[in-house]
Amino acid sequence: MSAELRDHDENCLFCKIASGHIPSKKVYEDEDIFAFHDIAPWAPVHFLIVPKKHIPSMAQLTPADAGVMGKIMTLAPQLALEQGCAPYPNGGFRVVVNTGAHGHQEVHHLHVHVMGGPRPWNKG
Repeated sequence: MSAELRDHDENCLFCKIASGHIPSKKVYEDEDIFAFHDIAPWAPVHFLIVPKKHIPSMAQLTPADAGVMGKIMTLAPQLALEQGCAPYPNGGFRVVVNTGAHGHQEVHHLHVHVMGGPRPWNKG
């Protein structure tokens, strides 16, 4: 079994999406990361980037996760442009990571929201 799937949670919604067991509108995929459109978008461009490894939240990150998190954060601008966000500085996008109950995290698998496009947005 690959290293990415050893930490798979069979009951996790985002693990199921990343493994293809639940359909999604895919934005990007590689061996470590899966990105897909949000089913209830707040903005004209709104997608999520998740590690394939099951990490419950940002609070559980360890130094061993630095590589995948760096990859997610450097991929976000590229994917934002590809999905229709206007370039910096007049355009741009927002990156949000909700963590825990006080952070309004709803799915307990680390996920990075990337939102952009012309305002006004539905929320945010």
